[in-house]
Amino acid sequence: MKKILITGGAGYIGSLLCEYFLNSNFDVTVVDNFNFSQNSLNSYYYKKNFKVFKQDVRDIEKIRPLISKNDIIIPLASLVGAPLCDLKKKEAEDINLASIIEMIKIMSKDQYIIYPTTNSGYGVGEKNKFCTEETKLNPISLYGKTKVNAENYITENFENSTRFRLATVFGCSPRMRLDLLVNDFVYRAVKDKFIVLFEANFKRNYIHIRDVCNAFMFSIDNHQKVKGETFNLGLSNANFSKKELCEKIKKIVGDFEIVQSEIGKDIDKRDYIVSNEKIEKKGFKPIFSLDDGIKELVKLYSFLIPDKSMRNI
Repeated sequence: MKKILITGGAGYIGSLLCEYFLNSNFDVTVVDNFNFSQNSLNSYYYKKNFKVFKQDVRDIEKIRPLISKNDIIIPLASLVGAPLCDLKKKEAEDINLASIIEMIKIMSKDQYIIYPTTNSGYGVGEKNKFCTEETKLNPISLYGKTKVNAENYITENFENSTRFRLATVFGCSPRMRLDLLVNDFVYRAVKDKFIVLFEANFKRNYIHIRDVCNAFMFSIDNHQKVKGETFNLGLSNANFSKKELCEKIKKIVGDFEIVQSEIGKDIDKRDYIVSNEKIEKKGFKPIFSLDDGIKELVKLYSFLIPDKSMRNI
């Protein structure tokens, strides 16, 4: 039985990823500080192959034994998003970068690390030119810089690793987030019936949260094919501007007014289109479309009563 450690395992991606690994009979250990008082792991506690520790990844000595005991490490613990990182700059640098460096120093060459970074590291791309894994990274925000620097450190210092540059993730999770672009826009369409867009023509790529989980499973099942590599992970048919995204949502929701404004800006300055050809050539293909995710979210928002933790700040 493979042993997997997921830091930040109670979060948006981690809480769903646990389901995938537990259903595949992996031995799963989660480390999380539970800062959002989330109960996203409640349905897994009965599993004998599931363990949870309330710890902070910055306290490397306390999590050292857990790192050493596991075959596969997936470091999801991070401050996610430009607004949160700007609000807590020291924490962002310590959690998103310094803790990763300390973790790599502890790991042995026989252990495998799957590192999720962000394709917001591309910053502002060239018009009509796809960003590939060879494109020079140009992160604008502190969030982007900490994630890119951590990716670079792993690339240079730990060969037995796979790095995924995630597109903007969407879809339902046991630890729901409303601050992600698709999740947010669908919520506004369902609840408010209107949205005011700034930088409406800025483009980015998207990926369903379950396909992120599928990609992590794929990398384990195809370890020799993907180790030592960096991959963009997104939907090749979903390089859309904010306006185009809203128009897709409107087709599904119906009554949704879209207003454009010259006021407002994206801290990350994300405006790029992304090629996912490299991971597709390895044999990975996403299952869930953007329309699938929109319809899923519409169902959720018909009943959801949100709380502050879902905004991730």
